[in-house]
Formats: sequence, C-alpha cells, structure tokens
Amino acid sequence: MNKISVIMGSSSDLETLQEAINLLKEYKAGFEVKVLSAHRTPKELEAYVGSAAKNGVKVFIAAAGGAAALAGVIAAHTTLPVIGVPIETRSLKGLDSLLSTVQMPAGIPVASMSIGKAGAKNAALFALEILGIGDKSIAGKLAKHKKAMRVKVLKIKI
Repeated sequence: MNKISVIMGSSSDLETLQEAINLLKEYKAGFEVKVLSAHRTPKELEAYVGSAAKNGVKVFIAAAGGAAALAGVIAAHTTLPVIGVPIETRSLKGLDSLLSTVQMPAGIPVASMSIGKAGAKNAALFALEILGIGDKSIAGKLAKHKKAMRVKVLKIKI
C-alpha cells in the first residue's frame, strides 16, 4: 500500500527529488511518484488528490518550481499533510518557488522545506517522521539515522 505520494510539477524536477526517492526506497516506505502540474493538468491533479486517501496515501510531498502552486493546490483538496519542496530556478535561484510554497493563506497549511536537493531529502525524512508516529519500524530506523549522524560529528577531530 502506498503511504507517501511524491508529486512533481514537471519531469525536470526528478533530478532534485531523486535523493528523496532513494531515501524512501532505503526505508522501504510505500510510495508512488507522479508528474502532475497545478497549471497544466489541474483536473487530473484534483482527481488524483481526491482519491489518494482511499488508496492509502497518508502524506504528500509536492515539488515545483517558479510559481510553485502545486503544494498549495494539493493542500486545498485534502486534509492529509502536504510537504512542499521548492525547486531551484534559473531566474531567481528558487526564491520564487520558496515564496510560492511557504506563503499559504490561513487554513491551507503546507510544510515548506528548503530549496533544492536538501529540501527534497528533508521532505522525505519529514514524511517518514509523520508515518513513524504510528509505525515503530520506521521510527526505529529514523532513530538509528539520527544516532549515526551524531556519531559522525563526534568523530570529527580538528
């Protein structure tokens, strides 16, 4: 059963999301990846989001650049958590994407990550943390991950 839905506004966003997808595979989390645009495929996006909960989706990761309306449109059509990943753009280096993702009106929450690949990785970890509330296996793997990061830092000798 899919638990995490990863949606990107364009196939060009896959490069940014690849590490997040790899992380979800590593954790053996159920997920699916879709390309759906808030602007170019609004009807298909609405239909997909509307049926997601009954298909086992528990959380969305939405990555888009430029106007980056994807996360907000998803959030407008569901009560499930939505995590936005702003994609870096050539013209404004992703600041446009970040502002479009983070500046949601009251009542339509979107958890916004940082711009680019770090944001995508954190989105996957945040989605796993949400699922970890009710899944001891995922929670245990996350605890090991954080412990490994701690140990790595403590081993640094300067």
